Amino acid sequence: MNRLKEILLNDNWLFHKENEVESCVTLPHTYNAVDGQSGISMWRGKGFYKKEVLFSEEDLKEKIFLEIGASAMKSTVYMNGKTICHNTCPYAMYRIALNEHITVGKNLLEIVTDNTATDEVYPQMADFSFYGGVYRDVKLVFVPQQLHFDYLDGSRDGVQVRTQKLDGQKWEVTVTGCVINEGKDCEGEVKVSVLDRQGVVLEKTLSMYFSEKQAFTIRTEIDHPHLWMGVEDPYLYQVQVEICTKDGVEETRSIATGFREITIDPEKGMFLNGKHIKIRGVARHQDFGGVGNAVSKEQMEEDLSLVKEVGANSVRLSHYQHDDYFYRRCDEEGILVWAEVPFISILSESEKADENIRQQMERLIKQCGNHISIYCWGVQNEITIAGETAEIHEKVKAMAAYTKQLDPSRYTAEANIYSVANESPLNRMADLVGYNLYYGWYYDKMTGLQQRLDEFHMACPDVPLLVTEYGVDTNPGDHSYEPKTKDYSEEYQLLFSENALKAFEERDYFVGSYVWNLCDFGSANRDEGGKQGQNQKGLVTIDRKIKKDAYYLYKANWSKESFVKLAGSRFVNRHQEENTITVLSNLKKLEVYVNGMLAGVKEQPEPMTNFTVVLPMGENKITVKGFDQAETVYEDEMVLHRVTEPDKSYEYVQKDQGGNVINWFEKFDLEDAGTEEIALDPECYSSMDKLGEIMKHPKGEAIILKYFGEMVDHPKFAMMKVMTLDAMSKLKNLGIPKELILVINRELQQIKK
Repeated sequence: MNRLKEILLNDNWLFHKENEVESCVTLPHTYNAVDGQSGISMWRGKGFYKKEVLFSEEDLKEKIFLEIGASAMKSTVYMNGKTICHNTCPYAMYRIALNEHITVGKNLLEIVTDNTATDEVYPQMADFSFYGGVYRDVKLVFVPQQLHFDYLDGSRDGVQVRTQKLDGQKWEVTVTGCVINEGKDCEGEVKVSVLDRQGVVLEKTLSMYFSEKQAFTIRTEIDHPHLWMGVEDPYLYQVQVEICTKDGVEETRSIATGFREITIDPEKGMFLNGKHIKIRGVARHQDFGGVGNAVSKEQMEEDLSLVKEVGANSVRLSHYQHDDYFYRRCDEEGILVWAEVPFISILSESEKADENIRQQMERLIKQCGNHISIYCWGVQNEITIAGETAEIHEKVKAMAAYTKQLDPSRYTAEANIYSVANESPLNRMADLVGYNLYYGWYYDKMTGLQQRLDEFHMACPDVPLLVTEYGVDTNPGDHSYEPKTKDYSEEYQLLFSENALKAFEERDYFVGSYVWNLCDFGSANRDEGGKQGQNQKGLVTIDRKIKKDAYYLYKANWSKESFVKLAGSRFVNRHQEENTITVLSNLKKLEVYVNGMLAGVKEQPEPMTNFTVVLPMGENKITVKGFDQAETVYEDEMVLHRVTEPDKSYEYVQKDQGGNVINWFEKFDLEDAGTEEIALDPECYSSMDKLGEIMKHPKGEAIILKYFGEMVDHPKFAMMKVMTLDAMSKLKNLGIPKELILVINRELQQIKK
């Protein structure tokens, strides 16, 4: 019989932070639920969790494992005062064998988490909050004492299932795993059964002699399976794996899988089982307003419903391993997944960190590899933000090779910052290349996006291309008649999104994109757009209460669900007589009414369609009617007030942070700086050194403060300190003149290291 039993240990934990009083908490839990999103200085340190666990004599007759869904950023586990585990993979599940550490009766379980900055664990630095705590489920797992699957191999199931297309309509199913025998050697078998919704469609048995630890591989074939076709038809099979002896079934696994083949052509894009699809994706962080990363299944379901409603066919689960529940639901809903590890922004100088990120990738693949929805493993994200070096090239290449070694069946992928040149060696290290492009927000014009895509494809016609991030920070309280970059208005997010969507759809070679982001998320160091502690590039607010207007533009482009939506409903007070009314819809005909009077009709409208109307003074009711092919009517309405003066509450007022970044350097007279490069002595400081390293020397600090002093109080200065001056000069949003780097180099070269 299958004797697997699980007991959740989420209730009645005593918790305290360093030097604070204990309180009772329920897991999942983070101690940064508030300060990780509010802009208040986020506390980083140790959190102490403890709970008494009772075991009976009967319990101890079985093998018992403690399973911790995830704890961040580092954690140490104690049982009855003794250390039993250290964990440095902050986003992965881990297990501990308990029997040798516990006794009959009460046992004290303690988990100490620590999100203090460290150079030993990735991520080192990123634009999201590094929450601390035990933020996923904790449970006890009881298994047979003698024969069982391997619970300590770093995987979730102890069994890996892969499907692969052979010739014609024949597919191979490969099942690998390990049987642990903690009793007497014995004969038996491992039996694999593949079930569709009607029952067993094939079986295969492997006879084995179980002695200590026995690995197994079973391959079998199936003809004409029902294919997993993504959102159109996410058909799943169950693969049942049984350990059997003469006494019966000792333990069972049932793993969902599907049959799907993904091919990607750099000229024609992506094909799922031979059918062309374009990735229409959203990126998702795992946090939620008011709870940080300690999200519930209900909140994960809420996010999934947003993904489905908007009509996305893929999600980028950024920038780390997410809860296994979300991957499973993506399998079931047909949502293709880009999965990745937090090898992000900057390298650590610690060799321990190199091993750490490999371990995170290994756990990601072992724990999530059975999910058919995952089509690629992301090996790095903007790792060159502090500058592109030979060392980075070497480490990214090694990560891509290691990932392919762990799972040859999937694509490797990477996401580059825009400053990575098209000809960079980075673009030849993974199977898929993504770029995070913010044309029209951090730099240049919106239409620079189209030019960049075409330039890359011309330079690298054999490299499949995606855009892995694009978006603008948007405060749903900000509005403008003349939307422009950095005004944080809903109207500018619409214009930006419309340009991007058209650019992506018009290019056949383009594989697809991921809008940044599905929802606003915690980023403790941020302070912009009228909110602190949040990145506001989401299509939905962090509490999921407001779908910004752009959400409905994506829905109009992607979803098959008929609807009509009036944009600008939060832009209530209008002081101009003539107004543009924007309608977001996927219907074939639109009619707009002002106070019951027809104001405009559009046949075969665009997903974003504008109507010009005149608003009388006072209250005005705006109604839109949309008609589908069957002449079914869909309606939306809003109330606008015509007022005499502009409502200043809609305007974003830039905080004084030492002036506009782009103008910080205008005060320096660089006319006589010249353009002639100087030979740099490596024994002296130069623009090739990191800002933080230069500042360790008193004379170097004086030079940096002289030229960059106004940046010190900027929220992103901590990030800049890990960058070289050369790397900073390549960031267009900083606007550092080349001549200034020459001037600084002449001064730095006077200082010996």
